[in-house]
Amino acid sequence: MDRLCYDPRSAVSKSKKKPTNLEPRIANRRAKFDYAVTDKLECGIQLMGSEVKSVRLGQVSLAEGYAAVDPKTMTLTLHGVDIAHYPQAGPLQHETKRTRRLLAHRREIERLFGKTSAKGTTLIPLAMYFVRGRVKVEIGVGTGKRQSDKRQDMKKRDADREIRKAMTRKVIG
Repeated sequence: MDRLCYDPRSAVSKSKKKPTNLEPRIANRRAKFDYAVTDKLECGIQLMGSEVKSVRLGQVSLAEGYAAVDPKTMTLTLHGVDIAHYPQAGPLQHETKRTRRLLAHRREIERLFGKTSAKGTTLIPLAMYFVRGRVKVEIGVGTGKRQSDKRQDMKKRDADREIRKAMTRKVIG
């Protein structure tokens, strides 16, 4: 008598795929309001172990951060980003606002250096997230907005919101 062996785990594992990215995406919401972002670049970041654990918990503040290119060594560094202490790390903690090295190709760094040499442009961190277990930082070339530009953006957002609200009322009513 032939019996068919049925393993319920094999059926579940074949049909259900795990998402590759379960970790949080920390976004700098203030950056889009204060700067007009023209160009973006995804780069790696050199972190300590306790910093990676804090990023996994989402304890990062990108609001005051900026990136800079050192013209002598052509390295990219991240300044002013606050990564909170990881409570289980014990007494040997990392500094919360230390300068961290960003990892990018030399030609990309040179391109960013050329774009930021103009007055009024800076490199700002837009988001921090995980890709296949590695922390990535998305930086953008930003030009500071004037107060009038910010007001126009707010008016445009409000108008778009009103249009969407009117369209949903039209469909429902």
